[in-house]
Amino acid sequence: MGAEVVSQRTVAIVGASADPAKFGYQSVVAHQRQGYQVFPVNPKGGQIAGLKVYARLADVPAERLDRISIYLPPRVALDVMEEIAAKPCDELFFNPGSDSPEVIEAARNLGLEPIQACSIVNVGSGEREIPSTKLQMPNKFK
Repeated sequence: MGAEVVSQRTVAIVGASADPAKFGYQSVVAHQRQGYQVFPVNPKGGQIAGLKVYARLADVPAERLDRISIYLPPRVALDVMEEIAAKPCDELFFNPGSDSPEVIEAARNLGLEPIQACSIVNVGSGEREIPSTKLQMPNKFK
């Protein structure tokens, strides 16, 4: 009789922050709450929300990730784009503020499929689909 293997979804938060006021921290917590195995990435190292912080994405001990979520200024994201491309993942989120046209173009030039959306909103609702950018007005405002 074989044991059933339950696979926990994985995410690397690149640009994770120890400051609870920053989205790089809030994303770590939001993904934890939704059951992800979270790998915070920040060159400062240390711990964030009780988790070991990895200095580089390449240091994350997962061969493949379900998701990589980027919280870096565009100029920094451009500097680590090759490292991002070297870590296989199913979803690559460039969160608001990290998704300049140059960053998105660089990602696509490396064969990546960037998602320009807030990963906190996506994971916070428990949705598996990427939220639509089309806003719907509630009936009471129509």
